[in-house]
Amino acid sequence: MTQVDFSAQNPDLARLEEPIHLYHQIQPHGVVFVLDEPDLNIVQVSSNAQQILGLQIDEILDANLEDIFDSFQLERIKEGIQDDNFDFLNPSKVWARVQGDEYVVFDGIFHRNSQGMLILELEPAISYENIPFLSFYHLAKTSINKLEETSTLNDFCQVIVQEIRKMTDFDRVMLYRFDEDNHGDVLAEDKLDELESYLGLRFPETDIPKPARQLLSSNWIRLIPDAKASSVQLIPAINPIIEQPIDFTHSILRSASPCHLEYLHNMNVGSSLTISLIKDQKLWGIIACHHQTPKYVSYELRKACEFLGRVVFSEISSREETEDYDYRMRLNYTQSLLIDYMSQDDNFINGLVKHNPNLLSVTSSQGAAICISGNYTLVGRTPEEEELNYLIQWLQNNVNDEIFYTDSLPQIYPDAIKYKDIASGLLAIPISKRNYVLWFRPEVIQTVNWGGDPNKAFSTTNNNGNLRLCPRKSFELWKETVRLSSLPWKQVEVNAALELRKAIVNIVLRQADELAQLAQDLERSNAELKKFAYVASHDLQEPLNQVANYVQLLEMRYQGELDEDAKEFINFAVEGVSLMQTLIDDVLAYSKVDMQGVEYQLTNAETALDRALANLRGRIAETGAKITHDPLPTILADSTQLMQLFQNLIGNAIKFRSEQPPEISISAQRLEDVWLFAVRDNGIGIEPQFSERIFVIFQRLHTRDEYPGTGMGLAICKKILECHRGRVWVESELGQGATFYFTIPIGGRERDRRRGRQAQNYLVGGRQ
Repeated sequence: MTQVDFSAQNPDLARLEEPIHLYHQIQPHGVVFVLDEPDLNIVQVSSNAQQILGLQIDEILDANLEDIFDSFQLERIKEGIQDDNFDFLNPSKVWARVQGDEYVVFDGIFHRNSQGMLILELEPAISYENIPFLSFYHLAKTSINKLEETSTLNDFCQVIVQEIRKMTDFDRVMLYRFDEDNHGDVLAEDKLDELESYLGLRFPETDIPKPARQLLSSNWIRLIPDAKASSVQLIPAINPIIEQPIDFTHSILRSASPCHLEYLHNMNVGSSLTISLIKDQKLWGIIACHHQTPKYVSYELRKACEFLGRVVFSEISSREETEDYDYRMRLNYTQSLLIDYMSQDDNFINGLVKHNPNLLSVTSSQGAAICISGNYTLVGRTPEEEELNYLIQWLQNNVNDEIFYTDSLPQIYPDAIKYKDIASGLLAIPISKRNYVLWFRPEVIQTVNWGGDPNKAFSTTNNNGNLRLCPRKSFELWKETVRLSSLPWKQVEVNAALELRKAIVNIVLRQADELAQLAQDLERSNAELKKFAYVASHDLQEPLNQVANYVQLLEMRYQGELDEDAKEFINFAVEGVSLMQTLIDDVLAYSKVDMQGVEYQLTNAETALDRALANLRGRIAETGAKITHDPLPTILADSTQLMQLFQNLIGNAIKFRSEQPPEISISAQRLEDVWLFAVRDNGIGIEPQFSERIFVIFQRLHTRDEYPGTGMGLAICKKILECHRGRVWVESELGQGATFYFTIPIGGRERDRRRGRQAQNYLVGGRQ
């Protein structure tokens, strides 16, 4: 992709491009009739009809076609017209008596345009007979045999231009391929020795502007036998039936635009023949034949060239596909392996990056990134995550297709200039609106040989107040150094990325179904657990109360008869019942911490802390604990759960105090999009090996004789933070006190836990 921006040179370029398919002028070597069906009355005629046919224009207009040609000639023609069988009709040999008994034979070519008008074009026939089939067969067979002997695509193209030049005897024949920007590269050339070579040069898109490319896509062959001949008018200029200019898209006699004729003059071209090469209904390139002097090519020979162009171009397509075949097979194999890896792995991302081959092998890239819900998995050389965030926002706002690729990203997304050495090329597939897979290629500095300065590809002139487009005059070699571009993405790579996208979407949808089923199972299981907790809190409490009451009643009634052992046993029973009741209460409290039905709202953390301290005031006073805190933020959370979180962490710090009075401090700081809270104490501390275990339900590091409790407090804290999409962890050494960290996302529960992990890594890295 080049750096030349033609629209920037002149924003009126599109406006100046002429609607050449509506020209009401033709080349002077033939005659045009526009006919009204079904009677075949002539409603328009070219002004040179009088010179060629010897009839006055007034005699021709409104006359019937039978008035010009003998009726017996028209019987077969009328049948073909009624059947819309123009391929059978064209060309039809017709003759007209022009002066006295003198007859002139014409090749008659019929077509019906987009406006529904029937058009007959007459060209003087060079011979009265068509080219014999065997002659053409041998001509084509000889050419095809030579083509089959070539080994590479470039050699093949060279044989094509040589054979076309032998058939037509033009001074120069070039095979010209369009790139993605519609610039044309000359792949092959055969010419007179004395002519300047254009082989290997690139010609800017303005040499064959968009309207001309559209006509070349509609017409497979185009002849201009005399580039200096004066055009002739169509009379009348406006069609009287449709009351608008006639559409000459498929006309073989349509005059070339003045701009194109001037372009040919500047190239010293006296006549030209153009053969279109169409692939997948798109103009792939052209075979351009140039002659220094006027040169007429019969309709039959032009059709032979057209046929040969179609045949050989089908072979070009086949050769292109053959040259890419091995690479395509490797990509298909890689793609099938990745699909297997993704299907077998619980996380499809692991299937893309943790094997060999991996994601990079799909497009032969140097770097790749997978973005899922704001999380990045990076492979190879990629931009930083912050830059990827901006890039994905740009893609979301500017790209709606199922694939996007460019080999010059900095030219359309200027922020990419800063990482051009990594990502001058980008190929991106959206998995959903927020999720993407991206491939990157680095800058490759290239030299492009232009046929003339592309920055002076055209000019404009003001003729009596009318701005007109003028072609360039110089075609000398002009070298351009192209920067900010990578190697281009091959179509097979684009296709492989599209197939991978389909596979990822299917796997994601399947996993979404599995997750939905799992969510239903979990919801049902949670409902059963809640039901059990309700039973535990009501049905089990009553018999436990009865056990405690009757044991105490037994002690009171038989107090004088019980020895010391009996009294001790009764105390054990009462304490066991009390512990059981506490465990049941804690299980009920744990089950009530739920993601569903919780009111997340703006909550002042200091208010929640004050409520927790009020609930702990007795224990604070008893132990002489000193509690301080920094100003705390307002966050999006459930106020009751936040109070319970502070209460459990501060209560733990008081419980597991050292010989010194407890000193507890609470602080908070903002890290990216999370709030990081810290609760520090000077207590007995924890061995690092137990830093995960203490958050597991019912896990204790001490006996109940040493420190009372059920081991549920920290498990409840962990569950509260999971409901808020945050994390909790501890950092401590035995005898050094402990610091409990927890995060609350600034954006609320819709954020994931990744920021909590980043905060933990940040703190660990800071101390190192």
